[in-house]
Amino acid sequence: MPSQPSDPIVRNIVELLRSAPMGRRQLLRGAGLGAALLGAGSLAACSGQSGPGDGSGGTVRWANWTYYLDYDEDKGNWPTLDAFMEKTNIKVEYYEDIDDNKTFIAKIKDQLKLGQDTGYDVFVPSDTQIVRLFEQEQLKQFDRSLMPNVDAEMIDMVKHASFDPDRVWSIPYQAGMTGLVYNTKLYPKGIKEVSDLWAPDLKGKVNLLTEQDDTLGLIMLEQGVDIAGDWGDAEFDAALEVVKKQLASGQVFNVKGNSYTQDLETEDVVAGMCWSGDIAILNEEAGEEIWKFVVPESGASVFIDSFAMPKAVKSFDQVHELIDYYYEPEVAAQVAEYVQYVTPVAGAKEAMQKLNPELADNPLVFPDEEMSGKIFDMRSLTAQEDNRYAQAFQKVLGN
Repeated sequence: MPSQPSDPIVRNIVELLRSAPMGRRQLLRGAGLGAALLGAGSLAACSGQSGPGDGSGGTVRWANWTYYLDYDEDKGNWPTLDAFMEKTNIKVEYYEDIDDNKTFIAKIKDQLKLGQDTGYDVFVPSDTQIVRLFEQEQLKQFDRSLMPNVDAEMIDMVKHASFDPDRVWSIPYQAGMTGLVYNTKLYPKGIKEVSDLWAPDLKGKVNLLTEQDDTLGLIMLEQGVDIAGDWGDAEFDAALEVVKKQLASGQVFNVKGNSYTQDLETEDVVAGMCWSGDIAILNEEAGEEIWKFVVPESGASVFIDSFAMPKAVKSFDQVHELIDYYYEPEVAAQVAEYVQYVTPVAGAKEAMQKLNPELADNPLVFPDEEMSGKIFDMRSLTAQEDNRYAQAFQKVLGN
């Protein structure tokens, strides 16, 4: 869990990383190196532990995915988060600690099980992971009456979940599509379907995602499976067999979580699976469209990442204030402009018209009817299915 480094040498390295005049991605790559050298927990504190406001309103410890909040490269801060702290005097300790769902939850599973402090007051896993925490009674229920913006602004696409029809255990933060990507300079002929990744000239240059539902969901869609419907072991096994074959043949370079973007940047990966907003950020930082996001002809899968609170939350009221703030349309538009995922806030499109009119017409951020017809929501797995399928998937990955 997040902790302040006590060793003087460690503190010096952390301070160096904090003050280094480097880009955000360079900083994160440096942090990754530091974590490998120092131990995973010691660098968590380099995320935003300070900002405007005096902290008299309390403290919220928030764990999120990397590249998932608006960031000012020049100032080295998160503008909307700083504005929240200044407005409320609530101190937010912000940690980019989620690389993939299962590894993040594995770090805090013992505390969750015992109802002890996890080191976080709120985190943002995918709904596919939150359902497991809900079933195990490891979450604290939200009080929707404390979040009027959430009630007024939540879009229909994310308003209901099978495990949480009234959204009182999970409040959507962002949604997005799992699709395909290729390097337009290194592979100009492009790809249109998952099976295009198995082309001989891409051998050893392809990535897959550690998120089981995302990787297998895309494969199942190409195999003609209705991933939202009544599928089972036979369909899962058929998709898993594709992964097994491509790993064994050397077609796949790596299987990663959020850090797959680094392999795209180093050009170790030329084509593969991805999450829509990541590619927009990569291209924006490159200043040109080097990487192309592709919605496969057979369809893309949708994911929803939601705020959730552990039972041992220490800042219940402050968490609600934070979430409700991020449902303000102008704030949601600022975040959407940076992360370029689907915002759950209805009024954000109108706010985006003023902030960035071109992005307001982007169907990857504000899906139109045509785009909505191409994205599919993987059905929720039972606990037994999730356990069985996860073990099978991890075995194929060699874990």
